Amino acid sequence: MTLHLIKLCVGADSIADLEEWIADRMAERRRRGELQRHAHVTRMTPKRAEALVDGGSLYWVIKGLISARQRLLEVEPFVDAAGIGRCRLWMEPKVVAVAPRPMRAFQGWRYFADRDAPPDLEAAGAGAAAMPEELRRTLGELGLL
Repeated sequence: MTLHLIKLCVGADSIADLEEWIADRMAERRRRGELQRHAHVTRMTPKRAEALVDGGSLYWVIKGLISARQRLLEVEPFVDAAGIGRCRLWMEPKVVAVAPRPMRAFQGWRYFADRDAPPDLEAAGAGAAAMPEELRRTLGELGLL
């Protein structure tokens, strides 16, 4: 059974901000000759990692709306230089816009069932992907998209 994670995207004001941040990290990884994948480091390790990497994604909440997702590739627990247990969530660098949906703030990450995940924007309706992000955000806040 596919399972997803949902997390606040702190510091990003838009999907474009998130994509720019990831592009910078990918350029650095290219310079170092590393795999082109993106990692998000979190304190806790998901216990249901197997279901997450079986087609799951990390859904990003940007400014109060579930706005985008990245496909999860691997869950890698590790211990940092200070001796604290952490976890790298390895993802594809490609960011996929989803039909915006309001979401209250929360700490950490949460499991997100496949049935609760918003559809990709391409599947949300004719013309939705072509709309400016701010218009999609407004329509999502109003429950119209």
